[in-house]
Amino acid sequence: MEEGEAALAAIKETRKLANEIHIVLADDHPIVRRGLRLTIESDPVLRVVAEANDGQEALEQIRTLRPTLAVMDISMPRLDGLGVAKELQKSRLAVGIVFLTLHGEEDLFHEAMDLGAKGYILKESAVTEIVNGIKSVAGGQYFVTPSLTHHLLHRRQRGQQLREALPGLSSLTPTEHRILQLVAGYKSSKEIAAELFIHYRTVENHRTNICQKLGLSGHNALLKFALQQKSAL
Repeated sequence: MEEGEAALAAIKETRKLANEIHIVLADDHPIVRRGLRLTIESDPVLRVVAEANDGQEALEQIRTLRPTLAVMDISMPRLDGLGVAKELQKSRLAVGIVFLTLHGEEDLFHEAMDLGAKGYILKESAVTEIVNGIKSVAGGQYFVTPSLTHHLLHRRQRGQQLREALPGLSSLTPTEHRILQLVAGYKSSKEIAAELFIHYRTVENHRTNICQKLGLSGHNALLKFALQQKSAL
């Protein structure tokens, strides 16, 4: 009977671990980190597996531990949160990103979203929003501090308007669309080829196809278009 109970307990523990959402928490203020960790781990499904004091440390922890999510302040020493996100994109690590910030400017919001973030939470409301934000992003949804949802709506509206104005945008293949996003990030064809693990000439062919579908011509036309429409892509 004791052996059966032990086996059942082991099964329950395995199921618990399998359902846990593992998090790397990065903020250069220890008191803020402590408060966030206490709030996050008040939910039994959420587990902070590591803390980081700066962006470089956060990046190393993420690469080593492969958490479900990274919850990061945007403003950090050595490497800021946006820099960490850029490195994660290059490494193609499937880690959800929730940004914490003091700033609600739309340009910063779009830059964070362009780097693959799914969560964007103002620090002033982090204690009340962080748990729901983490669970939403872990579930594949976006989560934005309610006072900033107009940024997200604006982003979607711009994307819809762009697709209506340029029907060819909807005809892009997933690879072509990804290449267009990378072009908007000032990536060269060689850098894109390395990131997508394809040949340089294949990227060049894709760029030609994209220009044809969007009706773009002229030197650097694709780059100019991508930069102008970056937040809507």
